[in-house]
Amino acid sequence: MKTMKMRRRQRRRQVARGRSGGGRSTVQVKVKKLQMLIPGGRGLKADRLFLQTADYILQLRLQVNVLQALSKIYKL
Repeated sequence: MKTMKMRRRQRRRQVARGRSGGGRSTVQVKVKKLQMLIPGGRGLKADRLFLQTADYILQLRLQVNVLQALSKIYKL
């Protein structure tokens, strides 16, 4: 129980620091994480990164659809 309370306090402190301007903002941290997830995302500015992310999501969705169709054909 103590550890949960400690984690909550730490999280509140991190959020407060992000809002006060000390260090990176929460949005900047999330953009950096997204850059690491998206192929070719490193070094892209946020606007291009979001477009690249949308394209990547569509590509993944298409792959899922193809795999679902193949699984229906071969009854897997």
